[in-house]
Amino acid sequence: MKWFQEGHVAIVTGGSRGLGYALTRELLAKGLTVIADGRDPVALDRAARSIRSEAPAVGPRLIAIPGDVADRDHAHALIAAAQRVGRLDLLINNASTLGATPLRAVADLDRKTLSSLFDVNVFAPIHLIAHALELMHRSEISTVVNVTSDAGVEAYPAWGGYGATKAALELVSRVLAAELQGTSTRVLLFDPGDMDTAMHRDAIPDADPSELRDPTDSARALLRAIAEMKQQLERARAAELTPA
Repeated sequence: MKWFQEGHVAIVTGGSRGLGYALTRELLAKGLTVIADGRDPVALDRAARSIRSEAPAVGPRLIAIPGDVADRDHAHALIAAAQRVGRLDLLINNASTLGATPLRAVADLDRKTLSSLFDVNVFAPIHLIAHALELMHRSEISTVVNVTSDAGVEAYPAWGGYGATKAALELVSRVLAAELQGTSTRVLLFDPGDMDTAMHRDAIPDADPSELRDPTDSARALLRAIAEMKQQLERARAAELTPA
């Protein structure tokens, strides 16, 4: 089966900037219908207008729905939009939060910060997946992508809270793939690397942008990883892939 056919449908969370914005543009360019969300309605509207100005033919294939992925009603609205289109081939759980910045040492983490981190980075993807699977199983092949980070497997000072959520998401993804054996839905863990994004600047304000990846390069690497999947579960790193 050829991936990224016209008529296929994708949900991309966190689509107003960074990797999510780049993924939305790349998927639309391949003919997909993309349902993208963002917490800031102004930023999401600006992103949608920018994409449409570059490619007027996109038209109704871009469905922008503002909202917070941690809001259950918003998650249901994303799935309802896919149901109205009639299918869902790709779910990319890209939206995430760093929590409070500057990032805090483990000893300084409080329950409120941790709760917010897990709500957005772990519980929200699980909830969205749970409601997406019925529709995704109707496709010949569908893919759940959970965007992870090396902070989930490496010990970086001050990254304990965020890293813990990504470690949890990795384990959940592996269990999900085991539970989906025999179905048409696959699971991909994708590490996009350190990118030149607002989120990275919030985390490391003094980072040299010239040493960071362009989000578009990471987006294209992700599309290549999806197209080349052969197993029920795979983990890919943008640094090890050339763009599609």
